[in-house]
Amino acid sequence: MMGKFFSKFKYILFPLILGALVGFIISSSMDYSDLSKPFLSPPGFIFPIVWSILYILMGISYGLLVKKDLNTSEVQNIYYLQLLVNLIWPILFFTFNLRLFSFLWILLLDVLIIIMIIQFYKKNKISAILQLPYLFWSLFASYLNLGIYILNK
Repeated sequence: MMGKFFSKFKYILFPLILGALVGFIISSSMDYSDLSKPFLSPPGFIFPIVWSILYILMGISYGLLVKKDLNTSEVQNIYYLQLLVNLIWPILFFTFNLRLFSFLWILLLDVLIIIMIIQFYKKNKISAILQLPYLFWSLFASYLNLGIYILNK
């Protein structure tokens, strides 16, 4: 029973569990409420909600490719690379307070997400479309990162 559940949901659970692990790692160094923030900055409680949704969409998107046997090494490499870059960003930003470097890092993430969406689109349009909220949020997070860097120098 549990094996069947895991096999159906492993692509959703994987990014969710990794995201939760990173959240736990950075929880003692979260200083978002103490920072000066740019216009349109959401309250802190929004982030775990949004990231959970995005990780679920990410997992569904990648899982569709795997299920339809469209998971090439190129697709797999970009998916896991962008996920790794994604998971490192909050550690750089919150734990190490490397605000400018974090901004450059998130720009790398933005580029990787765009490449991933293009790769996914070539295989399955729905998989690509499911990644668009992630791209929009990452671009918004890039704006927030730069604004926080500038306002808290």
